[in-house]
Amino acid sequence: IRALASRLGCTPAQVALAWLIARDVVPIPGSARVEHLLENLGALAVTLAAADLDEIDRIAPPGAAAGTRKSNWGLALTGR
Repeated sequence: IRALASRLGCTPAQVALAWLIARDVVPIPGSARVEHLLENLGALAVTLAAADLDEIDRIAPPGAAAGTRKSNWGLALTGR
């Protein structure tokens, strides 16, 4: 993702947000600092070509991050 961001002249976070936008997902990123807000807004100017989207899908195939949000240890702490 860093290499793709470098080629596109943006940050990895902007690539991630642009990928979501290209997939018709409306991201709601948190921003504790003005700099992060401006960086996030910069994702609106990032255009991902079909080849870029294919590259991202090869790097992180759909479903690769599927699973529970918490480990067994984390679930035990919450009583679940």
